[in-house]
Amino acid sequence: MPRVISCINGPTLNLLGEREPEIYGAMSLKDIGDLLSEEAKAFALTVEMKQSNSEGQLVDWLQDARKNAAGVILNAAAYSHTSIALHDVLRTLDIPVIEVHLSNLAAREEFRSTNYISPVVKGSIAGLGPTGYVLALKALATLIPSN
Repeated sequence: MPRVISCINGPTLNLLGEREPEIYGAMSLKDIGDLLSEEAKAFALTVEMKQSNSEGQLVDWLQDARKNAAGVILNAAAYSHTSIALHDVLRTLDIPVIEVHLSNLAAREEFRSTNYISPVVKGSIAGLGPTGYVLALKALATLIPSN
């Protein structure tokens, strides 16, 4: 099995550090990727960062992860609240997936209370900013085989 963690990020996360820093923080997605890559070394893992604003691209990457990754960190962003397609593809994975959200969805708008991702992933981390990504990586390191 590959020792690769696919970190898949959804819409507007390419604007981290610029968009609503009071909610999402000052780090860019590249900064988070650099942090994850450094942390991954301790577990003999590598992290592949991906971001798209297109739902279909996220579905394709999750399908690819079935064969090319040991685990997935997924921040589906707004698609968490709307995408049955992501829900369905996640059900096909037999590798662990940890959902991450930078902000605490429960403390935000009512429409964010619907989440199609949480029921079909191993675990969810929300509201801890970029630290949530690091915690997801550490959780995956305990869940995947260490061959």
